Amino acid sequence: MAAGAASGGSATTDTYASARNLLLLPSWVILGIFVLAPVIMMLIYSFLTKEFRGGVIWQFSLAAYDQFFFDRGLFGDEPAKIEWTYINIFWRSTWQAGAATILSLLIGFPTAYFIATREESVRPIWVFLITIPYWVNLLIRTVSMKFLLRDEGPLNDFLMSTGLIDSPIHIINTNFAVQLGLFYSYLPFMVLPIYAAVERYNFSMSEAAADLYASKWVTLRRIVLPAIKPGVIAGCILVFVPSLGSFLAPDLLGGAKNFMIGSLIEEQFKGNAGNWPFGAAASMVLLSMVLIILMIFARQQSKADKAEG
Repeated sequence: MAAGAASGGSATTDTYASARNLLLLPSWVILGIFVLAPVIMMLIYSFLTKEFRGGVIWQFSLAAYDQFFFDRGLFGDEPAKIEWTYINIFWRSTWQAGAATILSLLIGFPTAYFIATREESVRPIWVFLITIPYWVNLLIRTVSMKFLLRDEGPLNDFLMSTGLIDSPIHIINTNFAVQLGLFYSYLPFMVLPIYAAVERYNFSMSEAAADLYASKWVTLRRIVLPAIKPGVIAGCILVFVPSLGSFLAPDLLGGAKNFMIGSLIEEQFKGNAGNWPFGAAASMVLLSMVLIILMIFARQQSKADKAEG
């Protein structure tokens, strides 16, 4: 044991080495059943043929991907042209998710910083206040927001009663309403990782920067932000990824003119008129986009860690 301790704790490592795979087995089983298996199923379905009354025919086909990227006319006998309809939906989803992420960052960063700099005894209360609305189902919260924002809703009634507006502001079925829905749905996913990062931050570095006559802006930009960057990146990913595939906020608050990729995928699996292979293909395109974004973030983070090392 002494020799093991002297060599850096290899004895402890060896003690659990034989049981490591057994201990990890439940986690691997759960991940395989609930994460990997559905993805493989969607991948397989994306290469199958649509059945006329819903479902699939077990016959290999690239028709779903062809439909997503190319327009061959009503009867499929015209020269292929780029199908901008679905590409525009993806673009709308991307910038909506990006705007929601930026808005959540602008509101979430100062909120997280405020909470992390309070006395330690009251921090749990602030975290509780941030998270308590999210104990309610997302569908109920989104429907409540639709009621709040509608033309005859409490928001317009309040603004008209104060004389700020003469007629109701039309918010429902607009991009702005979708933004509010996404922002409200995923704001805690931005606040909590940044809060955890700021809580671990050593504020003596800010004091040292102030002693060296650095302004508050310079301290924030060159000392604080680099130190808590992992929390900011984690928060941005946790908001952007679910916002990209969201369908409740676009459906209930945006309407048909503000269709997003999550709504498009959902429609393909509803009723007998759905196109399962096309929905699966759109899901795989969305998954590929998310994986590319995560790989870019991971690569940048790896380069930054190597530069710091």
